[in-house]
Amino acid sequence: MGAATEAFLDMLAAERGAAANTLAAYRRDLDGAEGLIGDLTGANRDAVGRLAAAWSGLAPSTVARKSSALRQFFGFALDEGWRGDDPSSALPRPRARRPLPKILSHSEVDRLFERAELEADSGKPAAIRQLALLELLYGSGLRASELVSLPLASVPRDAPLLTVMGKGGQARMVPVSERAREALSRWLAVRQEEGVGSARFLFPSRAKHLTRMRLFQLLRELAARADIDPQSISPHVLRHAFATHLLEGGADLRVLQTLLGHADISTTQIYTHVDAARLVALVNARHPLARSGTSD
Repeated sequence: MGAATEAFLDMLAAERGAAANTLAAYRRDLDGAEGLIGDLTGANRDAVGRLAAAWSGLAPSTVARKSSALRQFFGFALDEGWRGDDPSSALPRPRARRPLPKILSHSEVDRLFERAELEADSGKPAAIRQLALLELLYGSGLRASELVSLPLASVPRDAPLLTVMGKGGQARMVPVSERAREALSRWLAVRQEEGVGSARFLFPSRAKHLTRMRLFQLLRELAARADIDPQSISPHVLRHAFATHLLEGGADLRVLQTLLGHADISTTQIYTHVDAARLVALVNARHPLARSGTSD
């Protein structure tokens, strides 16, 4: 890759705090575009326009991602004086439809917790840890990577808030419910008894900390024991359930954005689809014309 694209990636890391996976994706997209049309700092508008045909067999979401990477690069190159124009208008702009998130019903969540609590009552360390993990996934809406890598120092002592390091190294505070605090207290006591009290991570393992894959497996195994389809559940599904059920309860979208750690409100807005029924009922009950029965 050229010096310009490397400088662009360095800027994303330094100024925007882009995560390693994000940088790797941008690198692949820019490298692929250069392989098709040559040096991006010298490619003219016609060359950039040919990318649409080259990407015609790709999914709209993939094309949208590639176009976004190039638009940002061309804007950066223009600002740096490496180009005298911005050919971004020649890039395709597919209308990628964001898939609706999978969620669990309230009854499924209840069954999942009932099973987890029953197993935790056995006193087995793995079952107590499982309940603490479940409480934080659904009660605080954490990402799987955020949860498994929680340092012990992030656990609140007095304040009911948890410090989480999210995407791009952005820290945020999330609430910890009384239920979650109780589950954490039980786990911390067992954790000390297990001889890992000095470990850095809240959920340590022999290697470092509990892995995302192991968390995924634990949830599916728990779901099967709770008579829930294991294919319907994952750490991210519980995060979706957290967001959806909060909205159903009347939470503000901006507050939800902060809790989830979304950089853009448009990412959070995907959850509003599940609240459509409540909004329709609200309009029918509260709108002046609906109450009076007046029509044109």
